[in-house]
Amino acid sequence: MLARMRGFITSLCLSLALAAHAGHADELADFNAAVEAAAVHQRAALGYLRTGSIDLAALELEYMDAAWKALFGRFGSRRPDAFVGNPLYVTTLTDVSVRLVAARIFVGSGRPEAAREGLQGIRIALSALRRSGGVVVLADCVLDANQAMDALFAYKERPPDWTNAQARADLAAKAAIYGHELKRCDGMAPAAVQRDPEFRRLIDGATASLAQVPAAIEARDGDLLVRLLIELRSFDHLLAFRFG
Repeated sequence: MLARMRGFITSLCLSLALAAHAGHADELADFNAAVEAAAVHQRAALGYLRTGSIDLAALELEYMDAAWKALFGRFGSRRPDAFVGNPLYVTTLTDVSVRLVAARIFVGSGRPEAAREGLQGIRIALSALRRSGGVVVLADCVLDANQAMDALFAYKERPPDWTNAQARADLAAKAAIYGHELKRCDGMAPAAVQRDPEFRRLIDGATASLAQVPAAIEARDGDLLVRLLIELRSFDHLLAFRFG
């Protein structure tokens, strides 16, 4: 009888623990979804600022401000378990609010570059917060891919010394790093995103262009390299615009 009671209590505790865990998981998922609801407007604003569409950027920042206020109202004092005891949590949420206000002021005063810098800072800050709590989402991988592409794109203005074997190897290594990040992003994307025609076009298109870089290195063809880098940068910008 006692053994059966112990078994029942153990099963009950396990069920309650699983239910609590599921609740915490849902809370983190809700937090990530709320961040994404704001980030979609942040990405759009960054894209519009890049193309000079200031009025559209200002509108997206209004939408982002509303989404961020909703997130702050819900999670400002009630953090998911992944961030309990994490000093970055409140600092980051507050920092994003401040940067967002500043970005709106910069856009209104005709300083789009300053607004872009602030919005990019929001991307980096949110990614740092997630990583500090062991939480990684597709946007974080896209950020890593963007940074890898920055290193690779430097060769557009400063071509390698084709006569130097180490310089050629460095170029190949940077291309390989970017390829690794693209593959990692593809692998970690949710199934629905992996099937998204736009995501597939960007990942597969960038991968195809990247596959031609070794031929450019082998032929020491600077013109081909520049063309490929321009293609890759275009894919990279669109990947950040849609999924970063």
